[in-house]
Amino acid sequence: MTSISLPASAAPTSVRRNFRPSAKWLVHITLVILAVIWLVPSIGLLITSFRPLDAISSSGWWTAFSPARFTVENYEYVLTAQGMGNSFVNSFIITLPGTILPVLIGALAAYAFTVTRFRGRDTIFLLIVALLVVPIQTTLVPVLRLFNQFGLTGSFVGIWLAHTGYGLPFAIYLLRNFFAALPKELFESAKIDGANDLVVFIRIVLPLSVPALASLAIFQFMWVWNDLLVALIFMGNPDYQPVTVRIQAMLGTYATEWHIMSAAAFVSMSVPLLVFFALQRYFVTGLTAGAVKS
Repeated sequence: MTSISLPASAAPTSVRRNFRPSAKWLVHITLVILAVIWLVPSIGLLITSFRPLDAISSSGWWTAFSPARFTVENYEYVLTAQGMGNSFVNSFIITLPGTILPVLIGALAAYAFTVTRFRGRDTIFLLIVALLVVPIQTTLVPVLRLFNQFGLTGSFVGIWLAHTGYGLPFAIYLLRNFFAALPKELFESAKIDGANDLVVFIRIVLPLSVPALASLAIFQFMWVWNDLLVALIFMGNPDYQPVTVRIQAMLGTYATEWHIMSAAAFVSMSVPLLVFFALQRYFVTGLTAGAVKS
């Protein structure tokens, strides 16, 4: 019986993989290093927020467990003093409509740019995308003067409109790319069955676009919640100011009291973290689903 020798190229894939270095480990190590770089300041802030002032002044946060000295009085003071609790509620009142309105209006506009054909559609879409490169700072004075004429400065309605306007270009751009990747056969079949555009949008487009809508909601929620500039310009009423403005005002009074400032900072960042981790399974899917059309 004659033996048949296989060429080297015909060797099993699993065998050949053992002889070449895999880039997967390098990617994993890089991601772990980046995660540690990002997590260490947050962990240090969390530990510092539970330490008394004398412990913070005498030692670093990495020595907090030898011996362990923790207290919740920092959070009690932050939530009860200087109107921080009221500002926390104001942040929710500002952020929830400031997130829902751009997502809803952006989804309707993106659907129109996807399925409706009208003169100048592509040009208008490009102009909207071009607004992404316009700095917000260049629009503050004209918008503020307009708001003053209509009495919207210092009101929740005014800051809702501001965040909606600033968030719409990115919302339309992201959702339009996602909607364009959906199978056109779904729209055509629904139209044949007698469904109008509103029915197609509500019953077909929205259920299929949950990942993209969730990704956009995460972005918009974080932008609005962490916003300081727009709130400082359009929300001059102290009773309606959000957490970010209140923390900025506390810097002048408690600049050297790190236990108070760290607790206030962590209270501010805790809500976006909870929102992100609650919706993170949609995050990557929503960002990449419309990137490549099959």
